[in-house]
Amino acid sequence: MKLFDVYPLFDVNIVKGKGCKVWDDKGQEYLDLYGGHAVISIGHSHPHYISKVSEQLQNLGFYSNSVINKLQSELAERLGKISGYDDYQLFLINSGAEANENALKLASFTNGRTRVLSAEKAFHGRTSLAVEVTNNPKIIAPINDNGHVTYLPMNDLAAWEAELAKGDVCAVILECIQGVGGIKLATAEFAQGLAAACKKHGTILICDEIQCGYGRSGKFFAHQWLGIRPDIITVAKGIANGFPMGGVLISPEFKPVYGQLGTTFGGNHLACAAALAVLDVFEQEHLVENAHEVGEYLITQLKELQKTEPHIQDVRGRGLMIGIDLDIPHKDVRQPLIYQEHCFTGCAGTNILRLLPPLCLTKAEADLFIEKLKKTL
Repeated sequence: MKLFDVYPLFDVNIVKGKGCKVWDDKGQEYLDLYGGHAVISIGHSHPHYISKVSEQLQNLGFYSNSVINKLQSELAERLGKISGYDDYQLFLINSGAEANENALKLASFTNGRTRVLSAEKAFHGRTSLAVEVTNNPKIIAPINDNGHVTYLPMNDLAAWEAELAKGDVCAVILECIQGVGGIKLATAEFAQGLAAACKKHGTILICDEIQCGYGRSGKFFAHQWLGIRPDIITVAKGIANGFPMGGVLISPEFKPVYGQLGTTFGGNHLACAAALAVLDVFEQEHLVENAHEVGEYLITQLKELQKTEPHIQDVRGRGLMIGIDLDIPHKDVRQPLIYQEHCFTGCAGTNILRLLPPLCLTKAEADLFIEKLKKTL
């Protein structure tokens, strides 16, 4: 048997990581400004993380959700406090797509509606409902194209208000900083107007914080820069630093009904141990604050580089979620960055480099990336 060939792969076999660096099987060191697609939040192979996950595995790796798992309650309590949502409820699953699936289902169970508003260039996952609210027809199979979704331009408040006024919209789902969409930021004016319109028309507001959340923007959630409080928040990626996990934070107005939602692996003992270790490191090493400080520094340095480097058309982002808009295809920069300068970045569209490093990135490592990018350009 061979692998089903769904990913174009770089010819690099990564076998080891530490902090913001990884090594291949030949011993070559790479600077990681990609973070495994925003998944590595506290850095690779953090000793506290290794200790806590190993300790849990020695006791119990998994048991079903038919019995009490106190680690789940501890995680909910601590996540509520650190995020500012201690009055919300937490449902744990395995991935970001699952988080969005369950958020949309819960919204529809609650108000009985079926129509959803999503942003142009949005990405919310590849499973049934999640891919339907993703604005990419290339990955929406005919079985997923059910006419539930209207896509609207980000920050065009009048267009969203007009659709909401029809009174039939179940939910709005929004990335306050689009990732795959090219690091496009929602404005405070748009977000606040949208939240008010949702409340007026009985529509549930879901903020997808899977990539832009969990400290990456320099606040715990990206929507907290905008002065809104959504009904439902979805998280994944950095929640467990690489262990598969996702979550749905649910307003206290929602009342659970047995049987509506469920999961086999979600919130298992090992996943919760990993997620609790992440929160330990967040607090001990002030990683949310570091994301803000080092992110602002890196954005400033990139904008300085833009003044002398004609290939850089724009630099945008918040915290350690940054887009570099180029006038050439990103592959022309990304490939030599990897193979010659030994530095990983992400990408978006055809011409955007996307930076999603671990939140422990230092200013010295940011400077090193600038030097590598200069040489490549």
